Amino acid sequence: MSMGSDAVASVDVVGTRPLSLFWERVRSDKVALVAFAFLLVVTFSAVLAGPITSLVGHPPNAQYPDRLDPAFGTPTGPSSEFLFGVDPVGSDVFARVLYGARVSLTVAIVGTGIAMLIGTSLGIVAGYYRGVVDTIISRTIDVMLAFPLLLLALGIGSACSVGGGCAGGLIQPGMTTVLGIIVLVSWTYFARLARGQVLSLREKEFVEAARATGAGDLAIIAREILPNLLTPVLVYVTLVIPLNILLEAALSYLGVGINPPQASWGQMIAEATPFFDSAWWYFLFPGLALVLTVLAFNLLGEAIRDILDPHLSKAN
Repeated sequence: MSMGSDAVASVDVVGTRPLSLFWERVRSDKVALVAFAFLLVVTFSAVLAGPITSLVGHPPNAQYPDRLDPAFGTPTGPSSEFLFGVDPVGSDVFARVLYGARVSLTVAIVGTGIAMLIGTSLGIVAGYYRGVVDTIISRTIDVMLAFPLLLLALGIGSACSVGGGCAGGLIQPGMTTVLGIIVLVSWTYFARLARGQVLSLREKEFVEAARATGAGDLAIIAREILPNLLTPVLVYVTLVIPLNILLEAALSYLGVGINPPQASWGQMIAEATPFFDSAWWYFLFPGLALVLTVLAFNLLGEAIRDILDPHLSKAN
């Protein structure tokens, strides 16, 4: 018995850090790995859009009318000088696609991040304190969710995309308008998710134990509830980002999002529609960029959901 005990005691137990375990699971999912690699390429292309266009392209707003068809004045297709061809005013489509990636990622990630902070904070307050506070926040969420998403976004975008903007000039036409719309329509989902989770967590034994030791509300929220809330919120973030990319593209396509001359994939698709039969490249490349980026975010989000939610992965 003593020899067996010594043998067991001599075995070193090596723990795996959560981040390492997460990365191992991502690497085992080939689809998620390809999606992650594609998003890295898109992100670096957006961040380094300036140097890339200096090397293999042209400034996004520069116009080269001499590159249009000399007989009809129509756009010309891809070439060694203009990799994705030119648009109806002679601008480099390749450069505008790269700068459009910067706009899409910025409004989606920044807007979703702000909405997550606001919605999660309000959801925690509503779920933990309940009572009148919960009633006010919950009814506000219900009212916001009662509006059709796209119609609400169109109305706000139309009101804020002209003149001095909205909120006394705080929300200016263009990027800040789109960010404001994304935050306004997204925080409710995070608030509802956080509220439902907190209503369950506040009744758990570890919260009761912390309360019995004399811990205050802020300490309980920060040490006991928030760490357990982090996983479902992060999973939801990965699923909301592609929706917000599509929302920005839709608003820009309809003319109430990103304003010219700033490049946006949705705006480029709208401008390319009349030339679809004669300038296919102007429609194809921003459309592919939009579809593949949203698809990659969705695939990666599904993989992260399965990895971080073991109950869901077992059920599947």
